[in-house]
Amino acid sequence: MTRHTSPGRRLPAEVAIHRVDAGRHRLPRVFGTAHLVMLGLGVMIGAGIFGLAGQQAATAAGPAVIISFGIASLVCLLAAFSYAELSSTIPAAGSVYTFSYVAIGEVWAWLVGWALVLELVVAAALVGRFWATYFVATLDGFGLEIPAWLGEHASADTGTNWVAFVAVAVIGLLVVTGTKLSARVLTWVVAAKLAVIGFVIAVGAAYVTPGNYTPFVPQGREAEATDGPRTVLQMLVGSTEQFGAVGVFSAAGVIVFAYIGFDLIATAAEDAHEPRRSIPRSMMISLAIVTLLYVAMAVVLVGLRPSAELGSPAPVSDALEAVGVGWAAQVVNLGALLALTTVIMVVLIAQSRVLFAMGRDGLLPPSLGRVSPTFLAPSTAALVAGSIAAVLALWPGLFQLEQLLVIGALFSFLFCALAVIVLRRTQPDLERGFRVPMMPLLPVLSATATGWLMLNLTGETWRNFAIWMAGGLVLYVAYGRRHSHLAAATEPRPLQGSHRR
Repeated sequence: MTRHTSPGRRLPAEVAIHRVDAGRHRLPRVFGTAHLVMLGLGVMIGAGIFGLAGQQAATAAGPAVIISFGIASLVCLLAAFSYAELSSTIPAAGSVYTFSYVAIGEVWAWLVGWALVLELVVAAALVGRFWATYFVATLDGFGLEIPAWLGEHASADTGTNWVAFVAVAVIGLLVVTGTKLSARVLTWVVAAKLAVIGFVIAVGAAYVTPGNYTPFVPQGREAEATDGPRTVLQMLVGSTEQFGAVGVFSAAGVIVFAYIGFDLIATAAEDAHEPRRSIPRSMMISLAIVTLLYVAMAVVLVGLRPSAELGSPAPVSDALEAVGVGWAAQVVNLGALLALTTVIMVVLIAQSRVLFAMGRDGLLPPSLGRVSPTFLAPSTAALVAGSIAAVLALWPGLFQLEQLLVIGALFSFLFCALAVIVLRRTQPDLERGFRVPMMPLLPVLSATATGWLMLNLTGETWRNFAIWMAGGLVLYVAYGRRHSHLAAATEPRPLQGSHRR
């Protein structure tokens, strides 16, 4: 008998919650609030703090990149309210994939999960390529002789990056071995990189030149052919303007990449102690800390050097060298290496939880939805996530797909806001450890702001995203729809004594 799955078929909330507490394949609770904060800081403080501020200041927003960071933070805060409520209501692995499955339906949940897979696998692979670059720079800074073959295979945007492949594979194996070990390593590395970032901000602040902040918002100008593809919003309004107010919002759409991570805390809800309280708290705390650090770094960086000169691959190191404190560049490289290590680790943890949730629901092969009795972790899902990311990190063209992980994250933000509104109306009696204030205003604002930032991504990004999602729908029809546990549970059974012909 063929199983037919309606887009409106929803996973009962009690089923999602029950299997967390009593299911055969459930995750051990090892994360407290402090660990979850470290998880958020581990993924949010990465390439963005050392690269995005300078690159977006040089190409889009000028000194007003400081405002861009604020806009991106506000959009993420609005989304965080929705994530906090849903995580405290349905504290299960899978984050917004599971939320959408309960609130909206299976097909939409699949699309959200597929977008999360895109976001996380591209993030792990891309950050792996950045890691390789900083690894070589760190070795060089300490005076170690670098073999020619190592330098040839460690570029962020050219060549086959075998260094990134090895780095992602090794970190992936650490995630495979379980959450407890990963949490200990993560805590120590995050503490070290916070110390490094604080040091860099303190040193750089002493060399700030006030004149570099003017003009704060550079005058808009017509884009040149070398300025890259236009955003969807520019296409819709027929504009080719760069910088100005357009540039500030365009930069914010890219800078959201730097804040992606608070939402990944939700993927670890099943690993957390008292998730109804610890998940919302850790999201807000980590987002507040990261916003302060990013804005402080942007203020210092823009003050060190004219924004037009900040477009290099390593703007923080180059700016410090330009003002005569090149010795601090070695500290920056070490901090970036630590930061990127934790980003890869947390992204792979989150990816494994999304694959685990989808496998447990039958939408992906069931082996992904099992907990290893040896490591007490979804080791098969972690192994698959790490392997795919490591192989993808070899590809030199990956650098051009950076915005794909941003659109994947924003797509999930959109559905998270929608899921909050739907669940408040359809299941108002569910226990909620946290409630979004000013309902439904804040979720509507979140969806609107998210949609606005999505329009500030390039048309090429939207095209590639559409291709990815279309491929996902084909996979769902070919496999997920037929193997869904929910479809099997609701499939009509033949009457006793009847015979199939």
